[in-house]
Parts: sequence; structure tokens; C-alpha cells
Amino acid sequence: MTLEERSCFEIRPVCFREDDGQGDDNADRVLGGPNGRLSLTEARNNLRVLGAGDERRLKFVRAPLPDECPAV
Repeated sequence: MTLEERSCFEIRPVCFREDDGQGDDNADRVLGGPNGRLSLTEARNNLRVLGAGDERRLKFVRAPLPDECPAV
């Protein structure tokens, strides 16, 4: 999913992960903060398998819109 602006702490409605500025260059690191103990890589894998960043967030997510393509 493409965000208008990076590191603005927007919550993504498709995975319910908060944009904390973490990107591909450090996707395997656990930074803590709003996304807890999950790295971006783990959250992407969870999205692929579970349909959300983690099981606790399943009730908050929605399916991607036609113009959205989650980066998984």
C-alpha cells in the first residue's frame, strides 16, 4: 500500500500496522514502538498468511481496494 507521506504514524487500514518510518533497508529489525515486537518483514509475512499484521489486529483490517496493493 502506498502512503502519501512516510513516517507520519498513519495506521494502514489493510494491515493495521502503523507507519513508523521503517522501510526495506531495515525491515528485519524490531524497532518496538507502535508496532510492538514485530519487524516489518514479520508483519508482511503475517499479512500474507493471516490477512493482518498480527492476529490481534484482524478485527480492525479491511480488504485492499482495487487501487491498493499491499507490499508483501
